[in-house]
Amino acid sequence: MVADPQTLEPVPLVGTSVGEIFMRGNTVMNVFKGVDASMQRKTSRLLLRRPGAQDLGSLFAIYGDPATHRFNPAGPLTAIDQAESLLEDWLKHWRENGYGQWAIATLEAPGTVIGFGGIDARNYLEVERLNLGYRFAVAAWGKGYATELGRSALDFGFTELMLPQIHAVVRPAHSASISVLEKIGMQQVGILADVPGQAPSLVFRACHPRLEGRSDASDG
Repeated sequence: MVADPQTLEPVPLVGTSVGEIFMRGNTVMNVFKGVDASMQRKTSRLLLRRPGAQDLGSLFAIYGDPATHRFNPAGPLTAIDQAESLLEDWLKHWRENGYGQWAIATLEAPGTVIGFGGIDARNYLEVERLNLGYRFAVAAWGKGYATELGRSALDFGFTELMLPQIHAVVRPAHSASISVLEKIGMQQVGILADVPGQAPSLVFRACHPRLEGRSDASDG
């Protein structure tokens, strides 16, 4: 069963720059302790909140839609238990890190989830990185929501978590997502051969303006 924890304890940040984060020691931990893990974050049009068990249906509807997985070689989810497992992974990330994927709604209709997205730890083959990702329902496409979410996520990561860098990975044919990443100031820094027999994915990165020198310069 999916559990929606109400009490989260701050723990050390994880991801691409784990060594760099822990080298900064108390600085990062002090910032992290100031983050309310159950908070709701708002943009000009969007409400971003920690997901819960009540979002399972929306998650399956969005992640089970072939249209939202056109560029995903793994394809859409095909069973509700897959969605439940994914949601459990997200909630585990929240419990262990105090941040993660948000459930996304509009301010005009806060009870209707239109997508999921945010920053969490992802494996880029053998390297763990803090990754920006998102997926919106088809009805929410073409309205600039992905760009709005992306800018807010980067601001959250750099301003409140004090992350030195945030990555994103995108399939080379996914021009819409590439455009979003470029609009929010991310730059392509490498490729990732994550799909056997197919063209490599593109790796994008944004660096904290004051911590850029501490970022890992190697990508590929």
